[in-house]
Amino acid sequence: MLLGKKKDKEVEIPMASLADIVFLLLIFFLVTTSIDTEKGLDLVLPPPGDQEIKIPPKNITNLLINAQGQVLLDGEIIPIGQISGKIKEMIFENEKLIVSVKTDEETKYDTYVQVLDQLKKADAKKISLAEPETD
Repeated sequence: MLLGKKKDKEVEIPMASLADIVFLLLIFFLVTTSIDTEKGLDLVLPPPGDQEIKIPPKNITNLLINAQGQVLLDGEIIPIGQISGKIKEMIFENEKLIVSVKTDEETKYDTYVQVLDQLKKADAKKISLAEPETD
């Protein structure tokens, strides 16, 4: 009987297929990962052209935002938080109502987005975005 020293075998991890496994994992994660993109403002723009459409004045309401962040609805100052309720009532009375939003050149973008959010809460589907007047 031999009672000598045992030789320890070196254990190796086979590296030949490691690159294949990493490549397959990379493809798997690329295919299964969904990328969230911000939707932004959901607006439908009119077709190109210079056609003017005549709209009766009773179907238009004006929403003006000045440089100080005050909102005027048909000439009356209204807090931003009350816009959705007021517009909802107006749309209930007239389903063809178009909300014309007009701003000053120095209106803060945050205020503008808050007003658009209020219009979205009111389910206003017909919104006209007018350019600010320049002097």
